[in-house]
Amino acid sequence: MADRVLFQMYSGHRAQLIEKHEFYVQQAKARLLDQFTDDAISEEADRAAEESLERRGQYFDPDRHDSGDFEEAAYDDGVWRYQLLTELRDSVRLSIVSGFFHKWEKNLRQWLVDEVQHWHYGEVTREVIWKKNLSDLFDLLESFGWPLKSSAYFQDLDACRLVVNVYKHGDGPSLNELASNYPQFLDHPLAEIHGQVGEMWFSPSHEYLKISERNLAQFSSAILKFWKDVPENVFDCQIVEPPSWLVKAIEKDQQKKESSK
Repeated sequence: MADRVLFQMYSGHRAQLIEKHEFYVQQAKARLLDQFTDDAISEEADRAAEESLERRGQYFDPDRHDSGDFEEAAYDDGVWRYQLLTELRDSVRLSIVSGFFHKWEKNLRQWLVDEVQHWHYGEVTREVIWKKNLSDLFDLLESFGWPLKSSAYFQDLDACRLVVNVYKHGDGPSLNELASNYPQFLDHPLAEIHGQVGEMWFSPSHEYLKISERNLAQFSSAILKFWKDVPENVFDCQIVEPPSWLVKAIEKDQQKKESSK
């Protein structure tokens, strides 16, 4: 008797997932992020300072005012605009990463649900795949005989998960895990000034979350490598030890079917 395929990644579906991800990242960067180059931010900050000085100059009285005070205030306005634009750029970058990561996660869960329903249909199993955390799904994927967690790109994928969780939820378990495993994504100003001494004293906060263009590219690449790495066919005989949560869900579905007869 031929061994049945339990999970299959069709070449067309794989290609579509990859193309959609690449399109999202390319267009998001071109339409959103590319507006925030260092030169563009500096030029707009300079304009803001000039406009501030011109606006304040309308009220300048040489008998009562010091021109240096007006120039300093205008300079501060320019610095403030630079800071606002830089923070906006950082937020846009995080939003792009969050967008493509959540899309990847939903596509993964939907693929698993669709494949399971070819050989087992049950609402309990469907619901548990959507509800389980990613760590549990990774266990399922590794039960295929796919050494996902030891792959070269897994750390980038895992770091992306935590960065997105902190960006979405703020302080909490994901922040603590990020600080422990990937502290490079928490950019505390004191740590930058005082080095390791500063790092010893600051408490992790979602306010310090920051990623670079290079990080965005790494996260995007990890997702592409994931989709390219998904096994084309996973046979019944390959899954020797399926995760207990999946086995229990299937058993509950079967019990429901039996009780409804």
